[in-house]
Amino acid sequence: MGVALWFFPRAEKTDKKYNPNIIWTSYWMMTIATSLRYIFQVTASFTEFESWGLMITFASFFQVLAVILFFYSMWGRIRPIGSHIREAKGEEF
Repeated sequence: MGVALWFFPRAEKTDKKYNPNIIWTSYWMMTIATSLRYIFQVTASFTEFESWGLMITFASFFQVLAVILFFYSMWGRIRPIGSHIREAKGEEF
């Protein structure tokens, strides 16, 4: 996530979807969900508690939600730079 923030161009000022708070939220959601999933999976291998699978699924859901939030906020920054100029000159891809 950090590399994506660095790698893609800055968001345009008119981009309403880009919100640093959403990105921070998705980062912490992913960090906490991954940590919990690790703890749940390791603990599930040593105990007979039947609800570990549900807890692992719950943590996995938050991992997926974090990725969706991140891409929602970053989508305006993920754009082809320069290809529209080449297309205007007649180049085909």
